[in-house]
Amino acid sequence: MGFLSRKSKSVPAPEVVEETHPIVEELEEIEQAVPERPRPMGPAQDQPDPPANSVAAGDRPSRPAGPVEDEGSSSSQAAGEEPSSTPPAGEAVEQNGSIAAVAEKPDEPARVKAKDLIAPSRHEAVVEEAAVEVSTKHAEVIAFANQKGGVAKTTTTLNLAVAFSESGHRVLCVDLDPQGNLTMSQGIDPDKVEKSLYDVLVNDMPISEIIQHREIDIAVASIDLAGAEIAMSTKIGRERSLEKALKEVSGDYDFVCIDTPPSLGLLTINALTAASKVIVPVQCEYLSMRGLVQLQNTLKMIQENLNPDVKIEGILPTMLDSRTVHAKEAVEILEENFGELVFKSRIKKAIKFAEAPVKGSSVLKYDSGSSAANYYRDLAKEVLANESA
Repeated sequence: MGFLSRKSKSVPAPEVVEETHPIVEELEEIEQAVPERPRPMGPAQDQPDPPANSVAAGDRPSRPAGPVEDEGSSSSQAAGEEPSSTPPAGEAVEQNGSIAAVAEKPDEPARVKAKDLIAPSRHEAVVEEAAVEVSTKHAEVIAFANQKGGVAKTTTTLNLAVAFSESGHRVLCVDLDPQGNLTMSQGIDPDKVEKSLYDVLVNDMPISEIIQHREIDIAVASIDLAGAEIAMSTKIGRERSLEKALKEVSGDYDFVCIDTPPSLGLLTINALTAASKVIVPVQCEYLSMRGLVQLQNTLKMIQENLNPDVKIEGILPTMLDSRTVHAKEAVEILEENFGELVFKSRIKKAIKFAEAPVKGSSVLKYDSGSSAANYYRDLAKEVLANESA
């Protein structure tokens, strides 16, 4: 008997009942069904097969001292002996208490072992296919900024956007000015707007819910925007509120044109943080040009802390009266100080710019063949040429 059996002087030893282990019968059936395979070449040591009834309950024969080379004896494997490292196909092998069979027929692939079903081997490298990156086109965001008012920011934002649209581009205008002049220029009353950019910046409303469709798509403003800076003062990441909102519709447009208020407050900082380029409309007067230095300092702060990619696309001389010497001198001062940043296009004074908003349209729609409309068509060509350069 095995080491588990115990004898005492007073109690007689129990009789050993010899019974055939169920697995032996199963292995014998497999052995009869599978034809004998040729043995691998190499030294072999013939060892006698133990009788099938030698496996008794509670007893297990000890492992032989030498390696087991008789791979044709499947019953010896069932009795606890480990098979060789490469068992022949078709034989059942006991591993960790379970039976794992290799191939039953020569033309069939080997069956997966039980341990391989649990987890992959630590030595097998898991090969993952590289994810295919799908390039997504994002809109070019242009902010029109100058802390001085009355320099034609709103007029330039609307008419340049419509000129882009005439060239076949998809354009969105964003009215970030609490006065709502851009919204009014498209025939929309800011006082009757139920949802505006205030809800987007303060309450995180999707910007698509406030976009209205006119000559171009426009994210409308209302007088509520005047209190947006105070409402956003305690908001984490308040400088990036507009940037986050524009991500929703960035793939739907080629250009996003942002009209900013005449200040360098939180709303303008939001515009500069979201933008990749800045166009600075400058009235051809001395006092208007003095504000450029302060705008440059603000833009440098934005580049260092919030948006390193933003840059000045160009400085646009507006409201030019070519009949005056002062206007000519102002343009010369701009070109001396800013060189290539000054656009070649010039926006001259025209009564059409004052008449078009009354009709709720751009100059290009109000009087398509006028000189005023052609000023912005020329500007659009210059900006698009810079894009492709």
